[in-house]
Amino acid sequence: MSDEFDVVVVGAGPAGENVADRAVRGGLTAAIVERRLAGGECSYWACIPSKALLRPVELAAEVARVPGLTLGPIDTAAVLARRDEAVSHLDDSGQVEWIRSVPVEFVRGHGRLDGPGRVTVSAEDGSVRTLTARHAVVLATGSDALVPPIHGLAEARPWTSHEVTAARSVPERLAVLGGGVVACEMAQAMHGLGARETTVLARGGLLGRMEPFAGELVAASFAEAGITVREGVQVTKVERPRPGGPVTLHLSEGPPVEADELLVATGRRPATGDLGLESVGLEAGRSVEVDDSMRATGVPDGRLYAVGDVNGRALLTHMGKYQARLCGDVIAARAKGEPDDLPGLRDMADGYGAPQVVFTDPQVCAVGRTEAQARGEGFDVRVVEYDLGRVSGAYLQGDGYRGMAKAVVDERRRVLLGVTFVGPAVGELLHAATIAVTAEVTLDRLWHAVPSFPTVSEIWLRLLETYGL
Repeated sequence: MSDEFDVVVVGAGPAGENVADRAVRGGLTAAIVERRLAGGECSYWACIPSKALLRPVELAAEVARVPGLTLGPIDTAAVLARRDEAVSHLDDSGQVEWIRSVPVEFVRGHGRLDGPGRVTVSAEDGSVRTLTARHAVVLATGSDALVPPIHGLAEARPWTSHEVTAARSVPERLAVLGGGVVACEMAQAMHGLGARETTVLARGGLLGRMEPFAGELVAASFAEAGITVREGVQVTKVERPRPGGPVTLHLSEGPPVEADELLVATGRRPATGDLGLESVGLEAGRSVEVDDSMRATGVPDGRLYAVGDVNGRALLTHMGKYQARLCGDVIAARAKGEPDDLPGLRDMADGYGAPQVVFTDPQVCAVGRTEAQARGEGFDVRVVEYDLGRVSGAYLQGDGYRGMAKAVVDERRRVLLGVTFVGPAVGELLHAATIAVTAEVTLDRLWHAVPSFPTVSEIWLRLLETYGL
């Protein structure tokens, strides 16, 4: 068995799989190293299971808005069973089979850099194998949940995204620490599946990195559903005297919160703590900074690349896969002495602002810059907003449809810098906005992209009319 390859990839999540696939398509040989499950975080503990849990809750809300339809209680056991199917019962044999069919050699174990172009792999049986890369080592190890240093928190063994998406049952009382995407999605999923008391402790409010109205509309939906949101409070101490017993959160103000489980969703950190970065002159525990070809900066050898969460550019599966595709292509081009500075071999999308969907009810989706970001970067900004519920297609979706759309316009060039939609099932509107933002389609050209009637996508016409076209 050869230990030398053109490319060695550490991490077999979606980003790692894609970069290996593209390198092989380019005529190179590749090996991929994974210590856990091939398919990575997204497939087993994040995107896939969370959306499997959220979908029934979303459908129940949709049915409730349409007169003439009724829906009984959600069968939580059936939902959890379908979640198990969605994650292949945590069996990655099918994923490993696909990797080998590419063909890429799959190596199970913990991979660490051992100087330029070298990766040592420690297997569970104690054996160590050293892999050598002729052209590139690619880091695709993703990120880990961040547990803040609050007194007693780590000892209370809280849930993170891993535990909540893999839950075998739904707790009656759930406390959620954080106000970001994972916090909002999982609070709504667990509440919809039976958590009688759900309390979200969001010190800075909900979805604070998005347009303010996004968090406000989600908070209003939470209140109607019976989810308590406590903003502006800080958790000062956590107590759990008995493992598996109730957990108590002491706050900076107001009475403490007691729950059966505590979900910590306060952000993520790059999984680089035990990756051997020191052997190539980088600092462990930090993101690996890269240029637009995904090549690591500050590494003279030039053979180290990083894609996905580990480089800190955009902690989103689809962006990691995008980075991986161009990274694999640019490595192949460089290996063969071909031009490596073509537009398709450089990351341009992150600069425009990555698209993202928050799968709550209402859904929140956005691409590009927020108004605050655009103004902070010095653009000549004009903002256009429109009540999404006033669109005919939205009314037909059900009674009480509430939502909002916002477009951030660069007045000098008359192109969109950012678009945000909030409303039931608006996620499918996002790709049109992504095309408009990243392709810098002028508003005058967009005026001739006629939306169908009566669809929610008619919001595009209303935004342009409000702008003055």
